[in-house]
Amino acid sequence: MQQEYKMYINGEWVDSSSGKKIETLNPETNEVWASVPEANEQDVDLAVSSAQKAFDSSWSNLHPRERAKYLRRIANALRHNAEHLGKIETIDTGKLFRETKTQANYIAEYYDYFAGLADKVEGTVIPIDKEDMQVTTTRVPIGVVAAIIPWNSQMLLTAVKLAPALAMGNTVVIKASELAPVTLLEFAKIIEKTDIPKGVVNIITGLGDPCGKALTQHNLVERIAFTGGPETARHIIKNSSHNLSQVSLELGGKSPVAVFDDADQENALNGITAGIFGASGQSCIAGSRLYIQSSIYEEFLNKLVEKAKNIKLGPPMSEETQMGPLNSLKQLEFIEKNINETESQGGKIRCGGKRSNFSNKGYYFPATIIECDNHNLPSAENELFGPILSVMKFEKEEELISLMNDNKYGLSSGVYTKDLGRGMRVSKAIRAGIVFVNTYRLISPMAPFGGMKDSGYGKEAGQESIKEYTRVKTTWFNASQKPMSDPFTMG
Repeated sequence: MQQEYKMYINGEWVDSSSGKKIETLNPETNEVWASVPEANEQDVDLAVSSAQKAFDSSWSNLHPRERAKYLRRIANALRHNAEHLGKIETIDTGKLFRETKTQANYIAEYYDYFAGLADKVEGTVIPIDKEDMQVTTTRVPIGVVAAIIPWNSQMLLTAVKLAPALAMGNTVVIKASELAPVTLLEFAKIIEKTDIPKGVVNIITGLGDPCGKALTQHNLVERIAFTGGPETARHIIKNSSHNLSQVSLELGGKSPVAVFDDADQENALNGITAGIFGASGQSCIAGSRLYIQSSIYEEFLNKLVEKAKNIKLGPPMSEETQMGPLNSLKQLEFIEKNINETESQGGKIRCGGKRSNFSNKGYYFPATIIECDNHNLPSAENELFGPILSVMKFEKEEELISLMNDNKYGLSSGVYTKDLGRGMRVSKAIRAGIVFVNTYRLISPMAPFGGMKDSGYGKEAGQESIKEYTRVKTTWFNASQKPMSDPFTMG
């Protein structure tokens, strides 16, 4: 039975002013399972205005310790509802239930972490070079934050924006992805139960145009936090010129991973498998470019191929399943196009490479490994957002560093070696915001997350992210008992 949802604006559940709906598909069955409102400019204005009113009237003036209490309520509610949220996210995205359920529970830690930071942000006293002057700095909230969330890790990518924003006294309008919007509307039910003041958190659903465009251009939006693709990011930057809002971008990746001949091979095999085949490769930090040192190339690659061939495709709700469907037909077709082009240019498919016959309804694609002589082949150069691993060999450390950096993206990377010095040298030389050494695909509320180059800018999680949601205010105090000198009296 198809389910009907409403948006959450100013503490109320509302339809779009136009009455239009967006249907969302279950990737496992390719069938419509829910519909959500299609927000327009009027709906966006209502949400942003509500957020501004809440910012001015209560939230920004609330003591940080009081704001922290609401964050802890969200955390506790997430733990109690992890299974339900995981189930909804699995239906809406096709991600494995084992992963979504576990992740929803862990994400509670982000809200607890930022609740703890809420009253720890301090200012400074500047040793100013002016007599009888006392100068201080304080960090103050920005205002209304627009958070634009992709479909693939909704709860995590909401938490790294919403938690620090609320902790620092901002109010938020969240736009859910039109590809899988239901999870965030279910999350809104959790928000509602915390009794957080109306308008502090608003969750809307709609298309990039007009909904996303109106949100990022709105004159009351002071900051935009976006996760998604580079092309959409360019539109957002253009839109932000209308309101001169701050922007942070967490974009795509084509993350390189290197295996040296001294690496613990079992550890490397497990890390690489998790990095590219976990979540069906639908992760921005997916380790999709693999460089193997030539002396172990054939040995290691054969082991990896065997491991990939044994990955079990299946229904995402099943505990037996190791890899579920892709999210959309468009994504599946893009992957197929790049694989065909890579093959025509000399790429050699070692396993997978063709659409799975597991289901003639869902978007299933098997774990795929392609040998590439040239790391500029389509599968090795483009972000495919699927379980596609492009494999190449290297000889020396210096060559490897050059190869790993030869890509427009710079989000994540990985290095497998027992040589600590080599691990440190290579990790330092890689132009990426995140480097994993002898591990991969880990997150923590304490660890800053973000990229370089076309992977965006700004940091999410960790203490660094507090800076993204505050501005520095400088205050001058005249401590002298004498009046200021007359500015028009010379000498």
